[in-house]
Amino acid sequence: MVSSNKKKIIIIGPSYPYRGGNSLFVTKTYEVLQNDFNVKIFNYKLLYPSLLFPGTTQFDKSEQKVFKVPSERIVNSLSPVNWFIVADRIKDEKPDLIIFDWWHPFFGFCHGAISFLLKKKFGKKFLFITENVVSHEANKIDKILTKIGIGNASMFLALSDKVVKELHRYSQNKKIYRSELPIYDCYEANDSEAVSILKSDLNIKEDYKVLLFFGYVRKYKGLDILLESFPGILEKQPDAFLLIVGEFYDNPDLYLNLIKKCNIANRVKIINEFVPNEEVYKYYQVSDVVVLPYKSATQSGILNIAYGFNKPVIVTDVGGLAEFVVDGKTGIIIEPNSTKEIVEGYDKLLNLQKKINFVENIRKRNTQNSFNKLPAVINQIIDEIEE
Repeated sequence: MVSSNKKKIIIIGPSYPYRGGNSLFVTKTYEVLQNDFNVKIFNYKLLYPSLLFPGTTQFDKSEQKVFKVPSERIVNSLSPVNWFIVADRIKDEKPDLIIFDWWHPFFGFCHGAISFLLKKKFGKKFLFITENVVSHEANKIDKILTKIGIGNASMFLALSDKVVKELHRYSQNKKIYRSELPIYDCYEANDSEAVSILKSDLNIKEDYKVLLFFGYVRKYKGLDILLESFPGILEKQPDAFLLIVGEFYDNPDLYLNLIKKCNIANRVKIINEFVPNEEVYKYYQVSDVVVLPYKSATQSGILNIAYGFNKPVIVTDVGGLAEFVVDGKTGIIIEPNSTKEIVEGYDKLLNLQKKINFVENIRKRNTQNSFNKLPAVINQIIDEIEE
């Protein structure tokens, strides 16, 4: 039974059965807060309309429901009538804090309307957690929708310094708190399966050093630059192998043609699908480094999954990515849009691994993850509201 003296929090955001990083983040937020607060998730019954979703499905088809937490599927992102219903339900709950998970302008009207309908009674209690302020491919309409969506916020919780800077353009001098994405160590490794067996199952030679590109593929993620750099990597490190795992939201032909052009087909493996929870571990366990060659970013759950498996990373210095990497200790930071930087970055990593314990450094960095302090931040926020 939930203690009656716990402060009540409503989180408006996606969770199971939706898949992806936003759902995972809301799940982790629930888990880290539930011991200190009475937390309810108001989940979506319609997240994106199918026509606007570029992937095969919005839903988690995994057999292991590792992200399943209690939620009420009530929010319809497209229905104004529904927004009145959601607002009335929140009024009935009488929460001490209402958290909106904000990551995309598409939800501008939905979040803007619900917060407007609640503003008279709960106007000081809206915390917008901003994973991104605007999308990576934002246009003028996106910026307008963002102003509508977060305009009624009482305060913000930003997950990177990059987001803090972006928020200053929209926050109207409202207070901005700071946290970061959690370490996603929820994908259990299977220690009974040797790396050699996993590599054999993937048709990867046992002595190959595997570079992993993980997650859905879009242009801003820089997979094209990584592919173009791979001949140079092979010149320096002939045992290198590139494993690309994730659903393609772009036309795969762009990347397949690059592989052919660069003559690296025998050193690249593509798995073009969304990976179920129970299979994530195998791709990280066979990998020696996770590469995020992004052209733009705020932060990335892929980096935090890599840290969850204690894998070093190579990341470009864009957005907030580099904020979470201790250069030369938990990974290598390189300049974006440069094949030369990727080649030299990988070479630098291999040389440093001979004298630096990256695994131990990553474990230490994980213990310092500020997401673990979220309950204290939320308590501070509620105390300030009640002053």
